[in-house]
Amino acid sequence: MLKRLLPAVFALTLATTTFAAGPQLKGQAPGWYRLQLGDFEITALSDGTIDLPVDKLLQQPAANTLRALQHAYLGVPLETSVNAYLVNTGSKVVLVDTGTAGLFGPTAGRVLANLKASGYTPEQVDEIVITHMHGDHIGGASSTTFPNATLRIDKRDSDFWLSPEQVAKGGDGGKAIAELVKGFADAGRFKPFDGSATGVDIVPGVKAVPAYGHTPGHSNYVAESKGQKIVFWGDLMHVAAVQFPEPAVTVQFDSDPKAAAPAREKAYAAAAKDGYYVAVAHVSFPGIGKLRVDGKGYDWLPVNYSTNR
Repeated sequence: MLKRLLPAVFALTLATTTFAAGPQLKGQAPGWYRLQLGDFEITALSDGTIDLPVDKLLQQPAANTLRALQHAYLGVPLETSVNAYLVNTGSKVVLVDTGTAGLFGPTAGRVLANLKASGYTPEQVDEIVITHMHGDHIGGASSTTFPNATLRIDKRDSDFWLSPEQVAKGGDGGKAIAELVKGFADAGRFKPFDGSATGVDIVPGVKAVPAYGHTPGHSNYVAESKGQKIVFWGDLMHVAAVQFPEPAVTVQFDSDPKAAAPAREKAYAAAAKDGYYVAVAHVSFPGIGKLRVDGKGYDWLPVNYSTNR
């Protein structure tokens, strides 16, 4: 009798026992992403994200911004990626921008950790090229963290942001950035360059091209190998849901909006025409993709995710 009852008792016990659900773990893991460009290896590095009140920052009626965000199922504040990029040419390692380090909140400042997670060390970096001297692009540029790197910035940008007046206006952040640059200068590893429309060579296959307007010396960096090309845009884009459909929309951070708008439009048109990759500091990580003309604006086509890079 007991043997006949045991299966039924066991089944009843399972049916009535409640197991506690596992705790939600939170967090994310995407810290780096690899792309092969000819003989070059491109590594996107996430610095994290920053929440931005883009309805107040974009220079158009807030209702227009909110409508475009809603169309993309987004809202405000907009959680905005901060991306940096590593270019390994085979003979040189170039870091394009360095993220925020400690200059912004706890959701950013992860470039160094993700650089290491991707398999590189800061000692391997030969050149640090800065698109412009806003804190979310130069905050991680430390001469001690990167002991073998030369810091390269367009002279128009460094002259402007390192002037005593601008350092004072920037408060603690301005002083911190000036100290970062001073560290490289004291070590003989700060080499600003004079921008040229034809480009300034940084290392073979990587050059700087002016895209002035967002800041006085804002620069794009171009990497080319075996007929393949990628352009690192810096801050030609802040809000993809708004500025790709409406490239003329500028942002409060622009030093010279009248110059920034055509610089954006020129870069967008060239990328769409020639079909090369662009890497964008504030487009959702990894921030790499291509553009296609869509009416008066552009469609953003993110790089297809691959594990075979």
